[in-house]
Amino acid sequence: MDNSNEFAPVYLRHDLMIEIGRLEMAMDHLVERDPTQQQQLRPRLESRMHHLLSELDELPA
Repeated sequence: MDNSNEFAPVYLRHDLMIEIGRLEMAMDHLVERDPTQQQQLRPRLESRMHHLLSELDELPA
């Protein structure tokens, strides 16, 4: 019997939470970069964060 599908949402939720944590840390460290880099990176990080949070919301509880 294969139970791997049963645990897939748990693993996916865990992976999403780790990636969200990494993005939060990256956003916290933006202040250490010069303003030009901040302007380039912030929209990309915020877009990625929005995407991950949307994916997390779509997972079954």
